[in-house]
Amino acid sequence: MAMAGLYRRVLPSPPAIDFASSEGKQLFIEAIQGGTMEGFFKLISYFQTQSEPAYCGLATLAMILNALSIDPGRKWKGPWRWFDESMLDCCEPLEKIKAEGISFGKVVCLAHCAGAKVEAFRTNQSNLDDFRRHVIACSTSDDCHVISSYNRGTFKQTGSGHFSPIGGYHAGRDMVLILDVARFKYPPHWVPLTLLWEAMDTFDQASGFRRGFMLISRLHRSPALLYTLSCKHESWIKIAKYLVEDVPTLLSCKDVKDVKDVLSIVFNSLPSKFLEFIKWVAEVRQREDGGQSISSEEKERLAVKEEILKQVQEIRLYKHVTDFLFTGNSGLCKGSCLTNIADSVCCQGAGFLEGNNGSAKGFCCRETCVNCIKANGDAPVTVVSGMVTNGIGIQQVDVLVPSSSSKTSGVSNGSGLSGCIGMHPASNDVLTVLLLALPPQTWFGIKDKNLLQEMSSLVSIDNLPTLLQEEIMHLRGQLYILKRCKDDEAEEDFGAPLF
Repeated sequence: MAMAGLYRRVLPSPPAIDFASSEGKQLFIEAIQGGTMEGFFKLISYFQTQSEPAYCGLATLAMILNALSIDPGRKWKGPWRWFDESMLDCCEPLEKIKAEGISFGKVVCLAHCAGAKVEAFRTNQSNLDDFRRHVIACSTSDDCHVISSYNRGTFKQTGSGHFSPIGGYHAGRDMVLILDVARFKYPPHWVPLTLLWEAMDTFDQASGFRRGFMLISRLHRSPALLYTLSCKHESWIKIAKYLVEDVPTLLSCKDVKDVKDVLSIVFNSLPSKFLEFIKWVAEVRQREDGGQSISSEEKERLAVKEEILKQVQEIRLYKHVTDFLFTGNSGLCKGSCLTNIADSVCCQGAGFLEGNNGSAKGFCCRETCVNCIKANGDAPVTVVSGMVTNGIGIQQVDVLVPSSSSKTSGVSNGSGLSGCIGMHPASNDVLTVLLLALPPQTWFGIKDKNLLQEMSSLVSIDNLPTLLQEEIMHLRGQLYILKRCKDDEAEEDFGAPLF
């Protein structure tokens, strides 16, 4: 017999006041007049209901990222770039979140990886007065929003740990408006700020740490445009540990005499599947979205990606990496058949369009081709097209590929196509960027002072072009955050990534 299920819950009042009640409306009017509802209008424009019972953290973060107009740099569905819960999995697999929920620290990690500026505080790292000051600051502005992690039981509500954004503040009665993302359960409601503090000053049984709040705003620079780190493959924990912990230890224990020795130590011990850890941000579209034409917006984004790729290939470190890979001293893959790469990127593209965040799992590419589109005298654009099926339906997918004229791009032409330009991702591009993203202290264990000075010069980002420098800074921050998540340090320390 089917269960009847539940249709909403009655909001316990007091202590909460329903936003839509007469009293709630009056509080809203007075707060607007007091100037402490400025952030509300952006938030309400992107207010959403969590799509799973345990997705409160994901829904809250997606809502705020969209309210801040942070561009995810990749498509959600069709031609649209948009933050959705399904795209927030860089710090924890979605299936695990669906089953167990998500911790405060992992939400901080997700916000960093999504390209936001994050200031996070557990209640033992702040106090009531500071919390009130932060709430007022964000409520009188539309470029900062507060996420609260609290225990519902303090409000006499059912359930325990929950995330939701704070939509505004009423100064006269010292109350905050909670825009509850579990809208199937409770409506938006006002609660005393002091009581919310009590609800946050509770312990999360899963992590053993206190709850708290975080301030989310826009960075003054763009997030990653071409490269990003991913933890979708289970090997990410091993790779993050290797890069941050094992590499410095290996370099301090070995007698390295030149740059080639350093690269040999770093690269020849890399865990398998490392190319699943660092990804390129794909420009994906369904065939009907674009046909054989390239929009001006697509050209602009692709031009930025190509400029970053060009800048990578112009630095001295890239030449060292390329020489190492192509002199037979490395067991790493030097190149891949163009057809195989095309199959892979089209399946990943279909995953993006299905909301699977680039996962190729369950997709099979039945037909692939690589074309160069050139119109109106513009530079040619490489387009990988494929007919992809998941056993139920068929999609025609285009992936616009950043191109390089480099002869050592790491991709061999195994498709029979003549004059095909290099295609990203390539081993030497990726490995160069990975080296630049490692913490500066990685190389301090090198005993030879001259070699240490040379490596420090090669991996320095101080004199890189601004575009590439920002790309590396973002990757370094991602690596730092992922490493903290791996060690559960994200549950303890919320300082911004040290670039």
